[in-house]
Amino acid sequence: MQESLPSVGSPLFYGVFFIAVLVMLAIDIVALNKKGSYKVSAKEALGWSFVWVAVSVAFAGWLYWKLAGDPSYGPAVAEDKALEFFTGYVIEKALAVDNIFVFLMIFAFFKVPVEYQRRVLLYGVFGAIVLRAMMVGIGSVLVAEFAWILYVFGAFLIFTGIKMMLPEKDKEANLNDNAILRFVRHNLRVSDELHGERFFIMKDGLRYATPMFLVLVMIELSDVIFAVDSIPAIFAVTTDPFIVLTSNIFAILGLRAMYFLLADVADRFHLLKYGLAIVLTFIGVKMLVIKLVHIPVTISLGVVFAVIVGSVIASLLRPKKAAPQS
Repeated sequence: MQESLPSVGSPLFYGVFFIAVLVMLAIDIVALNKKGSYKVSAKEALGWSFVWVAVSVAFAGWLYWKLAGDPSYGPAVAEDKALEFFTGYVIEKALAVDNIFVFLMIFAFFKVPVEYQRRVLLYGVFGAIVLRAMMVGIGSVLVAEFAWILYVFGAFLIFTGIKMMLPEKDKEANLNDNAILRFVRHNLRVSDELHGERFFIMKDGLRYATPMFLVLVMIELSDVIFAVDSIPAIFAVTTDPFIVLTSNIFAILGLRAMYFLLADVADRFHLLKYGLAIVLTFIGVKMLVIKLVHIPVTISLGVVFAVIVGSVIASLLRPKKAAPQS
């Protein structure tokens, strides 16, 4: 009989978490969805980004308060779980920035005006939430059944980190040749032009997918790819399924607001990918040496935070050189 991983997750904790997620999603839909074409301003996106961070901090504070007051856990366990939550949250937030670079590339490839990007991003967040929940569940079962899989996760993260440091190939060419995109185009009628935010239209009595539907497919595919990195990374911080799930979901809930906040300045953080590569490599090494060297969560959080902030500052101090014009 398979044993489940130790977790502080109780029906009450999961209930509060899911209610908080549903409420914030509803608020997000109302706040960032207006009828007709509408461009979300940087000021509005910044305000909502602060709200999302505040909600995550409040949840972590509530979790600490409940655990510290529970005789079964106490302040020491409460502090550890809060630190694990924040470490996983920071890692996922940092990886989400890299996700934003991919979103920008997808929108640019399909020439989607910024005022038509809100709806597809909302569906992208919904898909990411469902996908992350499924992958956390699968990951928890695998770790509980096969403890050695953590070493596989570690090796994979090191491989990913090293790969991120290598020169990039032509992303646009890769996207144009994407097998899933070719499959969709081959098996569905696809219109030549965008039709606002609509995914499907009727033309001459036939249903056509619009290029916006192809955008949605690529957004969801990118969510799958990034989840493969982020879920193992958080399992390196904690094997508590509740902390893995909550830190991951709270981090991606504000992805849409963060996208609109960084969309116009993302290129300025050109060194961030190297910071992410170092973080993933560090986490992978931590996984591989876990039986030999215990690295406290406080040190992990400090390293992750310092590397991410350092790469952002370095990007601003050393701007990216403009490509020579032909």
